[in-house]
Amino acid sequence: MVVKMATTGRESLGFLLADVSRLMRRAYLAHVDCGELTLAQARALLRISRQAGMRQIDLAEQMEIQPITLARLIDQLEKAGHVERRPDPDDRRAYRLHLTRKAAAPLAAINKVAAEVQLAAMKNLDKAEVEALFRAMEKMRGNLSERF
Repeated sequence: MVVKMATTGRESLGFLLADVSRLMRRAYLAHVDCGELTLAQARALLRISRQAGMRQIDLAEQMEIQPITLARLIDQLEKAGHVERRPDPDDRRAYRLHLTRKAAAPLAAINKVAAEVQLAAMKNLDKAEVEALFRAMEKMRGNLSERF
């Protein structure tokens, strides 16, 4: 099914998604206490926790930051004992990222606040609306991932 977008009286989807994302980040930052971690470091830990063993270059792409910027960020996380780099068995120039046990406590705090922010964002949605929202967003991500 092809959906044509009505342009009158409705905000663009891109701006709406960006605003929701910005407001969720703001709410997250207002409530999180992850000690010495920055938002970028917290984001990196979350991504690595969801994709253990991911390559550094892939993480940089997902976070939309330059590889050198990510390298510094991973240096900081490694120095703090939260992340370890392991050589990629398929590419001697690449590293795969893994969390250490020390990352468990900050990750628990990050996930707790993220869940609270998500609940606040969805407080007036019923279960069917939440399910539909997630299904639609996952489809949109898939559509765009295939194309770009």
